[in-house]
Amino acid sequence: MLTIRSATRADAPRVVQVYVDSWNDGFGDLMPTIEVSDARIARWAETLANGNWWVAELDDTIAGLVGIGPSRDPIDPGLGELDTIAVDPAYWRQGVGKALMQKALQALEASYPEAILWTLANYPQGQHFYESTGWTLDGNSRDNGHQVSYRRRF
Repeated sequence: MLTIRSATRADAPRVVQVYVDSWNDGFGDLMPTIEVSDARIARWAETLANGNWWVAELDDTIAGLVGIGPSRDPIDPGLGELDTIAVDPAYWRQGVGKALMQKALQALEASYPEAILWTLANYPQGQHFYESTGWTLDGNSRDNGHQVSYRRRF
């Protein structure tokens, strides 16, 4: 049974493993590979402790994570941002990502009239997922066109 709960500092080691595996398998050749490290775990522990992060548990294992906050680009406290959503590749296409997105959208809607997310420009898997969950490509880009943004109004 899939459950979504607030993330805690203690979840950091598993969250980092999920994040790294999802990044490396999902982005493939689009981005450099990343690794699990003590420094990355320490950064995630701090991030998770600040709230607005949730984990999905399936089979008593953290299968994915999602986090939200105010928009960082553009800096706008009245605009929400889907910060990160990641699912362990072993749990892809089992509803984990959709459940996490649903939780994030509920939390964003409770605090913001609109939200933004940034993703890679040539990442059809991610773009299809965002579009299937109600996000719309907004025409903005950054990093010399390497990243594009999506918006969602509530």
